Amino acid sequence: MITSSDPIDVVIAEDSPIQALVLQRHLVKEGYTVRIGRDGAEALQQIRERRPTILISDIEMPEMNGYELCSAVKSDAELRSLPVMLLSSLSDPEDIIRGLEAGADNYVTKPYETGYLLSRMQSLLETPIEADEPQAESLQVTLAGKTFTVNSGRQQSLNLLVSTFENAVEKNRELLQTNEQLTVAQNQLEVRNRELNSLNTKLNDHNTRMTRDLEAGARVQQALLPSELPQPSGFRFAWQYRPCDELAGDFLNVFELDDDYIGFYVVDVSGHGVAASLLAVTVSRVLTPSPFLSSLIATTDERTGRVIITPPADVLADLNRRFPMEESADQYFTMAYGVLNTSTGEVRYASAGQPPILLMRHSADIELLKVRAFAIGWVADVDYAEHTLKLNPGDRLAIYSDGIPEAMSPEMEQLGDDRMLKAFRDSRDQELEQSVLSVVADVEAWCGKRGPLDDVSLLALEAMHSPE
Repeated sequence: MITSSDPIDVVIAEDSPIQALVLQRHLVKEGYTVRIGRDGAEALQQIRERRPTILISDIEMPEMNGYELCSAVKSDAELRSLPVMLLSSLSDPEDIIRGLEAGADNYVTKPYETGYLLSRMQSLLETPIEADEPQAESLQVTLAGKTFTVNSGRQQSLNLLVSTFENAVEKNRELLQTNEQLTVAQNQLEVRNRELNSLNTKLNDHNTRMTRDLEAGARVQQALLPSELPQPSGFRFAWQYRPCDELAGDFLNVFELDDDYIGFYVVDVSGHGVAASLLAVTVSRVLTPSPFLSSLIATTDERTGRVIITPPADVLADLNRRFPMEESADQYFTMAYGVLNTSTGEVRYASAGQPPILLMRHSADIELLKVRAFAIGWVADVDYAEHTLKLNPGDRLAIYSDGIPEAMSPEMEQLGDDRMLKAFRDSRDQELEQSVLSVVADVEAWCGKRGPLDDVSLLALEAMHSPE
């Protein structure tokens, strides 16, 4: 906690809204004041408007990356003494040299413990760089055939190298611990072997039961997917679903709300496995319409018997209240939910952190309908925006999980929006069911033999002829 009477002002440069929000929460909890820049350029503007006490910057950002932001700060005589901490994976020695070249004061490796980050911040604040400290002489450093020019002063270099050394010491400590455990295991090999044989037998039994349970759970989850799609006059639905594990965090559904309205959604729970699957199934049950009881998505007027359909934005807001992240094992989920009026072709929809909705007009190119909103569970009392569009004959609408644009090739390159849009364009002349199947097949081909690393869900809607 801060002991000074004046709060320490922190500027965070981070293009990921979720990571920025998590870090902001931790710092505010410790008594810091926090401002966030969505990239290096925005963070630099905030710094120049009001000088902070310390700058924490991610490295990979659009517009201006962390190295460029650090260089801009350190090349400004009025800002040179501002402590700069870079967040990096330190996956390559070149990262350290580039940090020195940019004038960084400290590295913190990702992922990081909050306590460690706070201790490094405190250390930087206790050993400030004096504003009038003379600029160090340029030093040429060659690494892997590349030459870097380092101008960092002694205190900056010391701070940066100490943080790197601490990381190396921690890894070395873990290695020594492992070696000690290995020595003990080798000295007691005969006893361990007997115990291991017994444990292996039990483990095989547990694995057999667990595999059987996972397969049963997967069958239950598959059974909850739509087996028979609604067949409204003038409209057609199609979907494809590819879990990356036995139990998935994705879920989708299409259902009739009354004679004129059909609801549809795609849900994507963070993570995979049992916890993500349980939350996905729980959400799907909450969203299941009932002809006899009122539900979250529709209620029945007891006096008239008329179905009252809940607006999509209100559905998301209600889910956000019901599933706060802190009470859902720190899990959250994104979601797109829409309601189709089969009489008019009007679609009302809302989105919570989902990828953009894809709109394919019959006589125009594909459009991505972007909606900015927090995922379900992240922030309490979010007002979600509701949007409306009209489907004309030949128009198609698609909602999908991020497992499609973020699908990774064997070379770890994302499919991306451009390739995804090409897959939709290439298949737009096919029947809707075949088009959806073709898009998912293109995703699987992009991923190669290993297959997608994330669940893949795709739900599409087409207007077949003019509504009456």
